[in-house]
Amino acid sequence: MTRLQSRLMILVLTGFSIASILGAWGFQYIGGMAPCELCFYQRYPHWAAAAFGALAYALGTKLWYYLAALSLLVTSAVGFYHSGIERKWWLGPESCTSRGALDPNSLLSMDGPAPALCDEIPWQMFGVTMANLNAIGSLAIAVAWIWLARQAVAKRPAA
Repeated sequence: MTRLQSRLMILVLTGFSIASILGAWGFQYIGGMAPCELCFYQRYPHWAAAAFGALAYALGTKLWYYLAALSLLVTSAVGFYHSGIERKWWLGPESCTSRGALDPNSLLSMDGPAPALCDEIPWQMFGVTMANLNAIGSLAIAVAWIWLARQAVAKRPAA
């Protein structure tokens, strides 16, 4: 892989995390779908992966490739966990599911809409939810980051 191809790959892989954040904001601010607690937890590693991708592009050090991959593995794991909660395969945190304790004082609260729940599916297409997309897509891009790092490492001359 040439240096130009490698740099283009870095831009594409970094673009995935940026597109994921922009897509989440689109669903939130344009689509009116409030994110749940786990949705936010899935966004944070994308920010880190985008920053590590920018550092990988600027500095070329393989450490940034692996840190971007690790960030995406984290968001993928949270996505798989969230997917299981949505599908009722396992219980989620009480603070984010419908099994949480009901506060009678909140019934008459005028503080705004209730927070989104992690065990409800606000959007899906062909049975695939946003958490499913994040879990699978982030896992694939993490593997691509690792592959790219190993390609760059494999080109080093033997000592």
